[in-house]
Amino acid sequence: MSAYMKTVSSKLATLAAVAVCAVALLLAGTPRSLALIEIDITQGNVEPMPIAVADFIGSSEKDRQFGQDIAGVINGNLQRSGLFRPLGRDAHIEKISSFDAAPRFGDWRIIKAQALVTGRIALQSDGRLKAEFRLWDVFAQTQLTGFQFFTTPRNWRRIGHLISDAVYQRLTGEKGYFDSRVVFIEETGPKDQRVKRLAMMDQDGANLRRLTNGDHLVLTPRFNPKSQQITYMSYAGRKPRVYLYNIETGQREIVGDFQGMTFAPRFSPDGRQVIMSWQRDGDGNANIYTMDLRSRKIRRLTNTPAIDTGPSYSPDGKQIVFESDRGGSQQIYVMNSDGSGQQRISFGKGRYSTPVWSPRGDMIAFTKLLSRRFLIGVMRRDGSGERILTEGYHNEGPTWSPNGRVLLFFRESRGERGGPKLWSVDLTGYNEQEVETSNFASDPAWSPLMN
Repeated sequence: MSAYMKTVSSKLATLAAVAVCAVALLLAGTPRSLALIEIDITQGNVEPMPIAVADFIGSSEKDRQFGQDIAGVINGNLQRSGLFRPLGRDAHIEKISSFDAAPRFGDWRIIKAQALVTGRIALQSDGRLKAEFRLWDVFAQTQLTGFQFFTTPRNWRRIGHLISDAVYQRLTGEKGYFDSRVVFIEETGPKDQRVKRLAMMDQDGANLRRLTNGDHLVLTPRFNPKSQQITYMSYAGRKPRVYLYNIETGQREIVGDFQGMTFAPRFSPDGRQVIMSWQRDGDGNANIYTMDLRSRKIRRLTNTPAIDTGPSYSPDGKQIVFESDRGGSQQIYVMNSDGSGQQRISFGKGRYSTPVWSPRGDMIAFTKLLSRRFLIGVMRRDGSGERILTEGYHNEGPTWSPNGRVLLFFRESRGERGGPKLWSVDLTGYNEQEVETSNFASDPAWSPLMN
């Protein structure tokens, strides 16, 4: 470690049983309150900050290739956030040749960069990849933060995500969301004979991994917030069941053998329960139930002749939001986690569905059908402050980023060759873009930040 670095904290991150060590480095920087550059992400239509990410240097050709690839991941993440405008490599006047020396700040001011990321990559004798980076305030000519990481070479992309999160947090004051994954339903084949597989990828669309082979219909996957598990519905044996899937081992198990239809399973914040909608045999309605994953004890939370479905816990586990047609049309309701205090919170025109609580606890996202338009919006936890973020031919299934600042959803396109694709939009509603996937994709669920 270079002499200018002083260790102040440490972090252990794992991916597929491979350790990634991150040591936070307090470098010669100014306190946050004195930093000259900072983004207020609570404002609407934020002008993106010009930022330069130099290719990470290395002593060998292989090191330099890793450095260029990692810089590309960082550039992509920051650009997609809508808060940053990475400056192209061709615009860089200074070509960074030393990680230990301060950059020539005047060269970076000429191209109007407000922040600069530099880094160094080195393959170690034990086969690990060492990555270091520094974030600079160009106008204050001051270093803001820096980290070093160790991982196996195959996890190089994750280095890019971790650095992106560090840059995002230092410049916005909010946690990042780049070191996370998305589970979704991958769809292939003709429109009337779609094969649906459970699939998972990094939040930027890389590292696609198919978790089921398409032999059985799968729906509504959701992450366990506390472990490497996914819950989802499957029609294996032509019977709808709720399953648990272990990401690390590939093993799956049935949550329970329910007599009837089960819908929309989702974990509790502590990961110890699954909440779902259950339509028992002979019932014309569906109610909301929880199941303790250790004891397999089932508890009923609603008991109405209506259809209650789509439950989602608040991040503190004290309340549940759900949709119900008990008032004559689909609306959003909340209740306490024990089923008491059920009350309606949506009162606008149209039909509301797929509510999901923000990980910040302040907002609830939803789908709304109004005049044949599908809208994705948010409201406060009491139903006030409703805002529509986007609309389209068929938008559905919002899911929150780990920091509660971005939503993923899927949008269906028209026509015989049409199908669903994943899209993202931030809370301002200005930064909407497609998340590229090789096939059609629906029903996304965003993971928490990886540990």
